[in-house]
Amino acid sequence: MSRYPFARIDLAALKHNLQQVRQYAPDSKVMSVIKADAYGHGVIQVAHALMQSDAFAVARFSEALTLRKHGFDQPITIFEGVSTIEEWQLAAEFELTPVLHQQQHLELLLKAKTSQPLPLIWLMLETGMHRLGLPQQDVIQIIDALEKRADLVNKLGLMSHFANSDLLNDARNIQQLTVMKNLAETTGLPVCMANSAAIISLPESHYDWIRPGLMLYGASPFADKSGADVGLKPVMQLISKLIATQQLKPGDQVGYGGQWSADKPIRMGVVSIGYGDGYSRHLSNAGEVIIRGQRIPVIGRVSMDTICVNLESCPQAQLDDEVIIWGADTLAVEWLANRAGTIPYELLTCVTPRVNREYLDG
Repeated sequence: MSRYPFARIDLAALKHNLQQVRQYAPDSKVMSVIKADAYGHGVIQVAHALMQSDAFAVARFSEALTLRKHGFDQPITIFEGVSTIEEWQLAAEFELTPVLHQQQHLELLLKAKTSQPLPLIWLMLETGMHRLGLPQQDVIQIIDALEKRADLVNKLGLMSHFANSDLLNDARNIQQLTVMKNLAETTGLPVCMANSAAIISLPESHYDWIRPGLMLYGASPFADKSGADVGLKPVMQLISKLIATQQLKPGDQVGYGGQWSADKPIRMGVVSIGYGDGYSRHLSNAGEVIIRGQRIPVIGRVSMDTICVNLESCPQAQLDDEVIIWGADTLAVEWLANRAGTIPYELLTCVTPRVNREYLDG
């Protein structure tokens, strides 16, 4: 059975990136973000490799339960929080750390009968993102209500999320920081605010906890920088193979819709990767791959299972040659994301389950 396409996951690179995170913020605890199947890298294997993290973070309650059921006992933050009395009770039973971002969820918690207090609840503060968050004017009252209920929760913390931390020198970052700074000084509670971009570019946002996500996987959150530029190593290398070749005549059209036509005789190749594997359709006539060390352009539309490439500059290419889709030093996922008009987060998390994952730990 063919192993192609597959994603080679370099766990040694992942550990290196965690060390880089700590160098950026040596005085902060690290909450490693492993939501969305660890950004497409495989959450269980990634969690094992990141055991030196001070905590994990996921988006959803089900993701946290999966980690607990696989034996991980680290603190686990749930960004989307919990939304029923039963989930509050399970969160306490499994010693999870929900984020509280809605007044209604607090009312459910106050009605819950938990087996033990929750270890920590993060209060998500609305500072300007306008997505999840408690109104600033309500936070003190909520803190007072929870501090009276030692039977429900042991500790509280303050959390918020930057809307524009990937935009250097954006005034809104300072505005959000100022809101958090004022509330942190008023309450004395621990703070978690810095995501990957803020870890790198806003040291004043580091506070007690940082929560790296994309940078753990070796990609840069900045449009004008690569992961290598900020000291990171790519963790995922997406690889496939050349499964067919053919000669094209002038005027021959390639793929659905015939959006690419040969203007001279060329040799074309077909690679076993498509949008059914997570390769973006927006890379039609825009992507590149690497074959035998050379960058080769994608021609025609991306299909569900295949892409076509122009082998004119690589006449030595042969059937079954390995094809690097992304992750090589000369073909970063950030570059491809830019070509697709998207972000590396999307390309990584869209790699589908039918792409085999192979794990290396050097």
